[in-house]
Amino acid sequence: MKKNKNTTTFEDHLTEEYGKIGTKKRDDFEVKAKAFVIGERLKEERKQAKMTQEELATKIGAKKSYISRVENGKTDIQLSTLYRLFEVGLGKSISITINN
Repeated sequence: MKKNKNTTTFEDHLTEEYGKIGTKKRDDFEVKAKAFVIGERLKEERKQAKMTQEELATKIGAKKSYISRVENGKTDIQLSTLYRLFEVGLGKSISITINN
């Protein structure tokens, strides 16, 4: 597929703003972007379950403020916490795929 000289891709914008894949600035961006996606998914699933942040926090033994930070992509969570949030708190199963 031939690329139009006047067309830029999303990847082009990311590279211009955050650098090439593998650079510290780009890696930091990618980590934050993934944390945001996980937070949005948690929020979506929690609302679908008709639970408040407080109810979910109580169910997994955490504080409401922690749930808020996760949903807003403002904290780094352990894998065990991710499982506890979705599987124990929301009754959802999680699977993780590692790609090359």
